[in-house]
Formats: sequence, structure tokens, C-alpha cells
Amino acid sequence: MDIPAIRVFIVDDHPLVREGLGNLLRLEADMVVTGDAEEPVTALEAMQANPPDVAVIDLSLKRGSGLQLIGELRARVPSISIVVLSMHEEVTDLERALRAGASGYVMKRESTRHIVEAIRNVRGGTIYANPAMLAQLTARFIGRPADGPSAPTDVLSNRELEVFRRIGAGDGTREIAERLGVGMKTVQTYCARIKEKLGLDDGQELARVAYQWHTKITGRTD
Repeated sequence: MDIPAIRVFIVDDHPLVREGLGNLLRLEADMVVTGDAEEPVTALEAMQANPPDVAVIDLSLKRGSGLQLIGELRARVPSISIVVLSMHEEVTDLERALRAGASGYVMKRESTRHIVEAIRNVRGGTIYANPAMLAQLTARFIGRPADGPSAPTDVLSNRELEVFRRIGAGDGTREIAERLGVGMKTVQTYCARIKEKLGLDDGQELARVAYQWHTKITGRTD
């Protein structure tokens, strides 16, 4: 009896990533790519109309939030297993992704075999992530150090963290509002909350700290 191929849908805002990953997965005898999208709205519509077995989703999308898309998929099409493909290596990102409903987490710097393994694992009903990150996550559950959170990812909400990252990448208030589909006043409110939670005095300090965090996470200085 033939085993049906794993049907995969890809969500990433970089065309080259979607094309490259799609070509990679098509080489696997037990996988078929059903489609791809660059933003959450289009992705959600496509997957509701033709549900795949597994969705591979980038957390950082130009328009919308990967975490929000994961939550909406879990609510609307719970049969879909989700693998996150991300540049972010903070254990808090893994925790947020799993809490949102993902079952796998693969970093973009890892070899291509990891994404293939992750897809097969989550389709089989198991969690997949880098062992070192899983160990760190376990340590977080056992107990946090007495001095409390040490990074923005520990204290900011999902949407606040998205705004913080976009500030670090050089986006202005209007651009962030357009990409997240919210009003400029809403973005300003998020910025105020971020400054309060991180103990920052003004917008200039927020921009500086966000840029430093962006370069630390991405390794880029442009």
C-alpha cells in the first residue's frame, strides 16, 4: 500500500527562499509542495481552501506576523502541522512558536536536511528543534534566574517584539503600521509600552537599543 506524500505549503517573504525550499522538497519522494505565499492573508486563504499536511512558516514577514498566522491556522485549520523556519536563535522565539501552535523550529543557518527532518517529524506527531535550544527551553521551565528577564524577548509581547525588531531593521512608524496592518497611533502605543518595559528614556534610545539587538540577532550591520 502506497503511503500518501506529505503535502507542504511554504510561507516566506523572500521569493528565492520559497523557490529554493520548494525545489529542495520536490526532490524528496515522500513530499509534494502544494503552494506558497509571502504574506499571512494570502497564505491563510490558500490553506483554508486546500489544507496541506504541513506548513513551513517564517516568523519575520514583511506584512503581518508569522506568530499570528500560526495562531490563526491552529484555530481555523487545526489539522495542519507547523514548522517554523527562522533566522532568530533566541530560545524565547522557540518558546513563543511552540506556544502559538508550531511543532517544529528550524533556523535558516542550519543545513537543509534539518527542514526535511522537521517536516517528517511534525507530520508524525513529534516535536522537532535544535537539541541545544530544547535544552535551554527545558532550563527555562525548571526555573529562571533570580534577577529576572535579561532580553527584550523575555518581557515584550509578540506584537511588541515585532515592532521592536522592525525598528531595529530601520523601519519608520508609517512603514511599520503599513506592514502590520495597524494605525500609526497603534504603533506609537506599542513603542511607548516597549520603552516602559525596557526602561528606555526616549525614542532615540529605543532606536539605538533596537538596532543593537537587530545586529546581534541577524549579524548584519547595514
